Amino acid sequence: MGLLDNVKRFFSIRTETTEEHNVKDLQTRYYKTTKDKAMQALEPILVQSGWEIARSEVERGEIVAKMKKGKRKMLVLTIITVKPFKTAIDLSCSTDTSLPTDLGHSQKVVLDMYKKIDKELTYIGSGLGKELL
Repeated sequence: MGLLDNVKRFFSIRTETTEEHNVKDLQTRYYKTTKDKAMQALEPILVQSGWEIARSEVERGEIVAKMKKGKRKMLVLTIITVKPFKTAIDLSCSTDTSLPTDLGHSQKVVLDMYKKIDKELTYIGSGLGKELL
């Protein structure tokens, strides 16, 4: 990871996790659970953290939540069962600001949410997509 990547992440209003992200903490995380059980566990975590659930679609494995107080932001959680009891959770957070940057706030939100999820679900690892296929 180079200096340019750090600058791009800093001057952004959005943070998204991916399978092969160059920042290990922002790689897709895998948990020992099913999609349905993960969604049932995630909704209370979001509500307790002050998020308002705007939409929850079990069939698609997607939860959209909005934060109205403080900095306005939106969080999208994508939940996919890859193998029985191996479920991937990706997060995407965008901040509503008039500035061209959120000063790393969206990344902090994503990392904080993963910490909360890790306490509720059994964490297997990050960026395991190639190993599981």
